[in-house]
Amino acid sequence: QVQLVESGGGLVQSGGSLRLSCTASGSILSIGDMGWYRQAQGKQRELVANMSRHGNFYYTESVRGRFTIFRDNAKNAVWLQMNSLKPEDTAVYYCNAENRFAPPGSNDYWGQGTQVTVSS
Repeated sequence: QVQLVESGGGLVQSGGSLRLSCTASGSILSIGDMGWYRQAQGKQRELVANMSRHGNFYYTESVRGRFTIFRDNAKNAVWLQMNSLKPEDTAVYYCNAENRFAPPGSNDYWGQGTQVTVSS
């Protein structure tokens, strides 16, 4: 099993910045991609950004140029630097780690979620 502990959410004004952090512990050798999802009220959870163990990354279109994902395999950690935040970025953000020994998406690991609120 893997435990993911997140920190860094909060309330910020539009145009501001926040940095989310996530640290993994436990069966870390099972971790593949790490990244962040978010779920706004009344909406489905969506992938925001992720990064493979080898540094390949993905961003959803709405955050490209504003968000940056960082990963340190030695520290079993991933960060999401969020700049130029908009009210539509308001959501609960979840750290996610892929279980690379299971079929994709079938047994991922999840953090507890951290609220990000962007006021206009």
